[in-house]
Amino acid sequence: MGVFLIRNNLSDKVFLGSSPNLHGILNRHKFQLEMGNHPNKALQADWNELGSDSFAFEIVDELAPREEVDYRAELAFLEDLWLEKLQPFGDRGYNMPKLSRAEKLQRISQRFKEK
Repeated sequence: MGVFLIRNNLSDKVFLGSSPNLHGILNRHKFQLEMGNHPNKALQADWNELGSDSFAFEIVDELAPREEVDYRAELAFLEDLWLEKLQPFGDRGYNMPKLSRAEKLQRISQRFKEK
């Protein structure tokens, strides 16, 4: 388990994520890109235009299994640290900035007002 990235070797843009199963998540992303149905449209467009040889799949950090640990919280924290370090947003990457707690609450409030 840990943090991974998909690197565009030509532009150095990255897509960063985390998973309790690194092998599985990397396989899933590669399959989605090869099938043309990756949820990140910008990453998919670059993959289609540049080809698979222009991308690298990398593990940037791993967590060792320990008993009685909330892995989801640790993975989320580790991913947030790497997002802060790499800032893979806009021209630098394929990730979208995470919403703050206040922004999330505001969106939830707006949805209820619309109903």
